[in-house]
Amino acid sequence: MKKILMFFMALLTLVVATPTANAKRSIMELPLFERAVLIIKKFETLHKPTHWPTICYGHVVQRGEHFTRRQYSEREADALLRRDYAKFCELYKEYGRDKYILAALAYNIGPGAVNKSSVLKKLKRGDRNIFKAYTSHCHYKGKWHSGLHKRRLTELAVLYVP
Repeated sequence: MKKILMFFMALLTLVVATPTANAKRSIMELPLFERAVLIIKKFETLHKPTHWPTICYGHVVQRGEHFTRRQYSEREADALLRRDYAKFCELYKEYGRDKYILAALAYNIGPGAVNKSSVLKKLKRGDRNIFKAYTSHCHYKGKWHSGLHKRRLTELAVLYVP
């Protein structure tokens, strides 16, 4: 019951304001790509220069990339997030609509971990019961993390189409 309550609370926290009428509409009205972008922004937040080599919304600077240690604007961070997330979507395009949830998980834990995960193995077999496997990715530095659990529940609620 507690998991279900947390799931609905997480879902309700993701509301998008429309610029024209100042009315609120559900995140579920948006395309899956846009839903994922909002979820990542909510849980990653805009990183500060002290978080280097993590910049913007959780992008980890790789060898050969030309980024500087500074505060990036919302616009720059949004563009980088969309570029990174699109790459992950492309990586999992063979999974159809499931590419969005796999890309969201890869954005957080990396594609190597996703490729070895029981989530991907289940989806490959056609097993759509991924709740337990997906929510098992809630550890940080070896310890269970409630914020990651909330993120996983939100991702499942908003991005997964059973």
